[in-house]
Amino acid sequence: MTQLSDFQPPAPPACASAEPAAGALSAEAVDAAARNVGDLLALAIEYAPPQRALVVYDRRCELNQALTAAYRRALPAGRFIDFDTVSPDAVLAAFAELGRDDLVVLIQSTSFRLEAFRIRIELFKRGLKVIEHVHLSRMPGEQGLHYIASLTYDLAYYRGVGRALKARIDAAQSAVVDSGEGALLRFDSPLEPAKLNIGDYSGMNNVGGQFPIGEVFTEAQDLEAVSGKVRVFVFGDTSFHVNHPARPITMIVERGRVTGAVDSTPEFDNMLAIIRAHEGEVWLRELGFGMNRAFSRNCLVNDIGTFERMCGIHLSLGAKHGQYQKPQFKRKDARYHVDVFAVTEAVWLDQETVYRDGAWQV
Repeated sequence: MTQLSDFQPPAPPACASAEPAAGALSAEAVDAAARNVGDLLALAIEYAPPQRALVVYDRRCELNQALTAAYRRALPAGRFIDFDTVSPDAVLAAFAELGRDDLVVLIQSTSFRLEAFRIRIELFKRGLKVIEHVHLSRMPGEQGLHYIASLTYDLAYYRGVGRALKARIDAAQSAVVDSGEGALLRFDSPLEPAKLNIGDYSGMNNVGGQFPIGEVFTEAQDLEAVSGKVRVFVFGDTSFHVNHPARPITMIVERGRVTGAVDSTPEFDNMLAIIRAHEGEVWLRELGFGMNRAFSRNCLVNDIGTFERMCGIHLSLGAKHGQYQKPQFKRKDARYHVDVFAVTEAVWLDQETVYRDGAWQV
């Protein structure tokens, strides 16, 4: 998401402590993390010796320390490097020693910086498998437990439901998102071929990515065929934290543009104003089907990139979307992609219900 303007810091999520809770990441939490990352390695990444493993980590927050301990159990023959105790050249040299299909795990309190080296992209270019955990310091205390839970890899659920959702999306001629209280957002258009983030990398150029996973996403083929209302309970702020208004904001969408916001907040109004100032209008683009059952309307974490996998619907505001090209947008002029999260009571593809009662029905 492109930076907007300074917002007020978001209120702490309802299900998470604002400060680290004593003993929140206990030995039991590390045990759970070890099980979860072990499953990710075996089932999603398909890592196994003699493939080599390199874990680059830091010790700046409790969640980092717990995940590093978990990976030490899951990768007993792996090489571990504390990012803060070596030079950037030493890290680059360690990367250079690896070969195709070897594994790199990045466990980051914020995001490692190696000058112009774009870590994950460059590692993918070398044919390496990559697991990236970022911005963990944004999720203190109890939120760390939610993050660990989000790493659970239920292969049958992600691949079964994920592929079924893609099949329904790709065949659909329309979609409706019901946000309750009479708010219906209608997509009176076929949808773009859906993209999967379900831990299945067969047939893909790259293996791995940013974790947690759990998402199927698309957008309307005809963006102007999207209209109606949608209630937003969280949106991303300029520091990539969740902004959680006291009550949901009802966005009004006409011909694919946001034209109004009922029960809005100064922060949300400011965000819309900034997008309009640079792009002229506020387009609604991505239609994301989040699948990660560790996150919900009542169970949040502060990091917006992590919460994006929430089980339910998220949308994007602004003209920017790198996965789908539309003739009305020039890449150089599309600056903003701001994630917003819909109160999700039900979702229909054509006339068929695919989401109800907090779960996907496929």
